[in-house]
Amino acid sequence: MIVEHALLPVRPGAAAAFEAAFAQAYPIIAGMPGFGGLSLSRCVERPDCFLLLVRWEQLTDHTVGFRESPEYQRWRALLHHFYEPFPVVEHFTPVLGDEVFPVAADLPADT
Repeated sequence: MIVEHALLPVRPGAAAAFEAAFAQAYPIIAGMPGFGGLSLSRCVERPDCFLLLVRWEQLTDHTVGFRESPEYQRWRALLHHFYEPFPVVEHFTPVLGDEVFPVAADLPADT
């Protein structure tokens, strides 16, 4: 498993519009092969900054499968204009700790 990490600095005052656009973009990434779940969190101290964590089966599911797909172009169109500056995206392998993302069987039926 790989965890993609990105701090998303959103243009000041655009956080609500970003959240709405992300809700539209979610099905795009969720339908990609190797996608294992994600978490989007808003920073308490800097409300225009978001933390995105995405679980992928392997690195190439993100770097090749998603980023080189036609669907990624729609993702970019929905989200990339919100970022100022553009975020740095990094990938991690879990070392120790609890599961960050819920297991699908543990999610409510309407999720």
